[in-house]
Amino acid sequence: MTVLTNDPRAFADEALAGFAAAHAEDIRTVHGGVVRASATPPGQVAVVIGGGTGHYPAFAGWVGPGFAHGAACGHVFASPSASQICSVARAADNGGGVILAFGNYAGDILHFGRAAEQLRAEGMDARTLAVTDDIASGPADNTAPRRGIAGDFSVLKILGAAAEAGLGIDAAVRAGRRANAATRSLGLAFGGCTLPGADRPLFTVPAGRMSVGLGIHGEPGIAELPLPTADRAADLLVDRILAERAVAAAGVGGSDRVAPLLNGLGATKYEELYVVYRRVAERLAAEGLTVVAPVVGEQITSLGMAGLSLTLTFLDDELEALWTAPAATPAFRRGALAPRPPRTDDLTTTHRMPPVVPGGPDSRALGARLAEALLTVRNTVVAHEARLGDLDAVAGDGDHGIGMRRGAEAAAAAAREAVALGAGAGTVLAHAGAAWSERAGGTSGALWGAALTSFGAVLGDHDGGTGGGGSGAAGRDGGTGGGGSGASGGGSGAAGRNGGMGGRDATDGARLTRAVRAAVDAVLRIGGARPGDKTLVDAAVPFADRLEAALPTAGFAAAWAQAARAASEAAEATAAIAARLGRARTHGVRGLGSPDPGAVSFALIVAALTPNSPDVPTLPEPEESH
Repeated sequence: MTVLTNDPRAFADEALAGFAAAHAEDIRTVHGGVVRASATPPGQVAVVIGGGTGHYPAFAGWVGPGFAHGAACGHVFASPSASQICSVARAADNGGGVILAFGNYAGDILHFGRAAEQLRAEGMDARTLAVTDDIASGPADNTAPRRGIAGDFSVLKILGAAAEAGLGIDAAVRAGRRANAATRSLGLAFGGCTLPGADRPLFTVPAGRMSVGLGIHGEPGIAELPLPTADRAADLLVDRILAERAVAAAGVGGSDRVAPLLNGLGATKYEELYVVYRRVAERLAAEGLTVVAPVVGEQITSLGMAGLSLTLTFLDDELEALWTAPAATPAFRRGALAPRPPRTDDLTTTHRMPPVVPGGPDSRALGARLAEALLTVRNTVVAHEARLGDLDAVAGDGDHGIGMRRGAEAAAAAAREAVALGAGAGTVLAHAGAAWSERAGGTSGALWGAALTSFGAVLGDHDGGTGGGGSGAAGRDGGTGGGGSGASGGGSGAAGRNGGMGGRDATDGARLTRAVRAAVDAVLRIGGARPGDKTLVDAAVPFADRLEAALPTAGFAAAWAQAARAASEAAEATAAIAARLGRARTHGVRGLGSPDPGAVSFALIVAALTPNSPDVPTLPEPEESH
């Protein structure tokens, strides 16, 4: 388990600071991650990789000539935010465009995708590439939903070498995608990992057993088998991966050359890995495969998880040349590269936030009330953090409570700062949404960040008329939404006392209801989930529907109370649904009987914000078996 921590909430930041101090000759820190300390040749394509902390040497350890130009670093097992990715990409770009590459997880897809859109809006040629190597997380005939696990290393090494070789952005992306299509991985776990500050692992493996098909974020495997000998473990990995040999090798002309990576997940020692690799090498030779530059060791870990994975990448002449090309990073070195001059540019301008332009008097008053409401959100999330984490650990990685707390705390603080600067409601929520997205990371960070920003865009920053919100409702760093929809006046009563949501009159209630619908629509658009997928959407859509239906006859406060009850009932009902999206999708059946943590957190928040209704029911506690 993770033993040496200070404040667990600062673990990722402190780990990155220590890494930077230890490798000052190789990397430089920027907002959101690290970039090369050496200069990049003008016009070279920049490869920016990234993901959550807890996987070292992925991802910061792979930054250097011949590999990545920069890495965006999220919290433990959480994707970096769009603003962090944009910051790293701006620092890495040197005129050739940027390729954003990451493992295929919902949070990474959302944040890297939003970052690419923002960078393109700024005039940068930005592309994305998601690694999909894990054979346990999707069928052989549809690899698109598969996770990226240790194959991240193999694919990103080839992609970085393509950029180093001077390929243009189209050719480099093509090489990376060919490498991904030719890469397959499978992992085994003998024990789970423990998040910093937690008192128990995310999952356990019974004595004498092993978990097959685990993820790298503490997700359990998809099956348990008796613990084998080292040779039998090697046979299982080779057999299952080579079952897809024909498909994996098809894009490289049916080649019999293969690049193996036997990867340790954090607690399995190198000697054990070499015992297993001895058998892997024998088996590959017996299958008529030629091994090219094998790698054995820890390249993408899962904190202190006991386990290992095997990755095979099939090679043709182009991919072999890129796989064997030199690289010089803190964690991986191959061959020799000529020394590079240090970069001397100013990296302090990579993270840009729009200035706060004061809003109208009523909108400023509304912004202050909304900041109070976000304090209620923060307190609610903090009170239920452990419960939300337990729900998430049933079929996910157990970090939902931690991420929601980080996001809510950051949003409340950002809203308070914006209010102090005289911001109107739209800018208050835009700053809160950007802060939530950045500090929480992951899927929930992206969705709540977008929801707050879209909510604020409807309210705007000005009293009366249309427009408004332009000063901050859409941040430059991957923010979502804009302040163009404006608001009609009377804003001072739109948020109720004691941190609740209340309307002073019918106009306020209608505005807030429109804002709720805009927020839910943003979640649907960005996340891609629909009711029945077992996500936040299963509570959010019934909430918005009931609020709109009840508003004309019940008034806003009573309509909100009805909607909160509908959200709670809908969240509880997700216990009967098998997940179809996100990390929990791979373990969908495991989650039956347990409600979705995202739906639960949404229901708890809207219940806490119900004006003058302390008796709004909350969801029952999860059963002890969960």
